[in-house]
Amino acid sequence: MEYEPVIGLEVHVQLNTKSKMFCSCGADYQSAEPNTRVCPVCLALPGVLPVVNSAAVESAIKIGLALNCEIAELTKFDRKNYPYPDLMKGYQISQFDVPICHDGWMSVQPEDGPEARIGVTRVHMEEDVARLIHVDNVDGRSGHAHTLMDINRAGVPLMEVVSEPDIRSSAQAEAYILKLQNIIRYLGVGTASMEEGSFRVDANVSVRPVGSDELRERVEVKNMNRVRAVVRAIDHEIERQTRVWESGDRVEMETRGWDDVAGATLIQRSKEEAHDYRYFPEPDIPPLEIGRAWVEEIRASLPEFADDRRTRFQDEYDLSEYDAALLTTSRATADYFEEVVAARDLSDVDRSAFAKEAVNWVSGELARLLNAPEGPSEIDQTKIKPKQLAALVALFQARTISNANARQVLEEMWSSGSDPDAIVKERGLLKVSGTDELLPVVREAIENNPNAVEDFLSGKETAVRFLVGQVMKATRGRADAGVAADLLTQTLEEVKSAR
Repeated sequence: MEYEPVIGLEVHVQLNTKSKMFCSCGADYQSAEPNTRVCPVCLALPGVLPVVNSAAVESAIKIGLALNCEIAELTKFDRKNYPYPDLMKGYQISQFDVPICHDGWMSVQPEDGPEARIGVTRVHMEEDVARLIHVDNVDGRSGHAHTLMDINRAGVPLMEVVSEPDIRSSAQAEAYILKLQNIIRYLGVGTASMEEGSFRVDANVSVRPVGSDELRERVEVKNMNRVRAVVRAIDHEIERQTRVWESGDRVEMETRGWDDVAGATLIQRSKEEAHDYRYFPEPDIPPLEIGRAWVEEIRASLPEFADDRRTRFQDEYDLSEYDAALLTTSRATADYFEEVVAARDLSDVDRSAFAKEAVNWVSGELARLLNAPEGPSEIDQTKIKPKQLAALVALFQARTISNANARQVLEEMWSSGSDPDAIVKERGLLKVSGTDELLPVVREAIENNPNAVEDFLSGKETAVRFLVGQVMKATRGRADAGVAADLLTQTLEEVKSAR
C-alpha cells in the first residue's frame, strides 16, 4: 500500500518589542545578564496584574494580515495549565478558543514541485517561558548535577502560527518555513532566527493511504533548531510511521524529540490534548476589542512583500527571475538596490541596463564583503551609501575604470566610506582609453617584447593577449584592454606589411 504524509506546523515567533508581553520589563533578554530583566509580574509574585503590550497586539495583527487571516473583532486571553518549571506561576497566558487571527492561508512554491496553498488555522498571542540551563556532573556520572534558571526570557511576546494539516511533503514544509521567516523579517516584527531560538518549529506528522481523507494518529516532533533539521525529521518520521503501519501496528499519538546526530526521533511523552491543558479565561485581562479602523490602518502600513516585489523587479527593471529572487530574499537588500537605481536619473532603457549592472555589484562584490567575518553583515549597516554605490556602478558601466580597479575602489569605500570619484582621482585610476595616450605604451610593449612580436608574425595571434598584459602592467591596470588590443593588432599588422 502506498502512503502519503499529512503535515501541520506549529511555529512560535518571538517578537522584537521593547518590553515583555504583560509587563514593562525589557525584552532584550539575549544581551542581558541572567535574571536582570525581571519584575513581580514575570516572577509571578502574589497579587500582580498583567497588562497587555499593545505593540505586540499590533505585530500579531500584521502577521495575521500578511497571512490573509481574518482579524477577530473581539479576542481574549486564557490560562493554560503548564506543569513545567520554566514558568513560575504554573500556567501560561495564551489564547484558546478566540485567537486574534484565524482562517488564513499562504501559497508556497517548493524548488521541485508545484505551487501549493497551505491553510493557516490561527495566529494567537502568548508569553515565552524562562530558560533552563542544565549543568552536567563534573565527575563523569550520568544525569545533570543541577539546573539553572534564567527568567529574563519569561514573558517575552510570542505569536504561535498554526497551519492546517495541508502540507504533503518535507519540501512543502521547508518552503512554508522559509516564506514565513521572510514575511516576519519583511514586517520587521522579529528576527525569525531558528539558531537564536526566536523562531521555533514543531511538526505534526502522520501518514495515511493515498486517496484517503482520514486523519490518523499524529506525532508531534520537537527540538529542531535548523530548517534542514525540520526537513530531516519529517522525512524520518514519514518513513518510521509508514513502517509501523505496514507491519500491522498502530502509530501512537505522542511527542518525540529530534536527535540531529542520530538522525532519528526519540519518544518524549504521550501527546497532550486541549483538555490536558485545562484552559479557562484569564480573569485578570479583559477581552480586547480590535477596532476595524485600526486594522485598516495597520493593513495600509504593510510593506510590499517578497513575492510581489520579485514580480515588480522583473517587470520594472527587466531583471531575470533569479536576480529578482536573490534581491528580494531580504527586505533590506531590496530597499538598498532600489535606492541605488533611484540615485541615477535615467530613461527606462538606460535604467534597465543600469539596474542589471547594479544587481551584479549588490549581489556579487558587495555581498562578498558582507559575508566576510569582519564588519557588518547587514547591507543597511555598511559605510557604502546607495548613492555612492550608484556612482561606482556608473563609473564602471561607462568603462571609466577597469573591473579590477572598480573592485579596489569598492573595498576602499567599504573601509572608509569615501566617495568613489574621490578615490579614483586620488589613486589615479581613471582608465586610459584614448589613442594618443595608449599608442606610445603600445609601441613600447612591442619594442620590449620581440619574441612575442615574432610569434604574432609567424601566425600566433594569441601573442596579442600577452602584449595586452604588458600594456596593462605598464598602465597599472588603467588601460582599456579592448582599445589596447585593437591598437596592438593594428600596429603589428603594419610591422608585418613592412616586412
